[in-house]
Amino acid sequence: MKRFIPVYSLLLLSLLFASCSTGRRAQTHRHGHEKRSGQTVDVRKLPKERRLLLEEANTWLGTPYEYARADKGRGTDCSGMVMSVYLQALEIKLPRNSRKQAEFCKTIPREKAVAGDLVFFATGKDPSRISHVGMLVDKEQFIHASSSKGVVVSSLDSPYYSKRIICFGRVPALERMMALLLLEPTLPGLL
Repeated sequence: MKRFIPVYSLLLLSLLFASCSTGRRAQTHRHGHEKRSGQTVDVRKLPKERRLLLEEANTWLGTPYEYARADKGRGTDCSGMVMSVYLQALEIKLPRNSRKQAEFCKTIPREKAVAGDLVFFATGKDPSRISHVGMLVDKEQFIHASSSKGVVVSSLDSPYYSKRIICFGRVPALERMMALLLLEPTLPGLL
């Protein structure tokens, strides 16, 4: 029973924060491939754990890019944001850099990847070396820290990113957590 209390506490806190909005209009990148600060992703129909991940990720939208940092106020890089989102939303610790995060994850085919799963890219000089990570919002979009735009939602099918996808990954601890919750009976008084 104790292991469920932090998840429910996080859910309540996430709902409180998600209900606060700035009222800013969504800004769309000139090519229509990115959503920036002020626009969030609809997470109401997702399973609880994946909803918590995307609610936390939404709070990072608009955060400026800064290499080797993971701070909403001062800036973040791609792996720092992903690492922080998993830690804050579900208390799951991920490695710090994108290559190590890819090794940590279970590789899955694109058609099985869902919201909260990770997508890895080769954006550097070596087309086979993972150098960027984002978190799936749905089958077509991912949230990530772009080095030129900060934290945005981008299309997997954009010309730039579609050519650079290396693999999709599922965090094993998330999969185990979801399986455990399906097996456990609902605890009275916690909903």
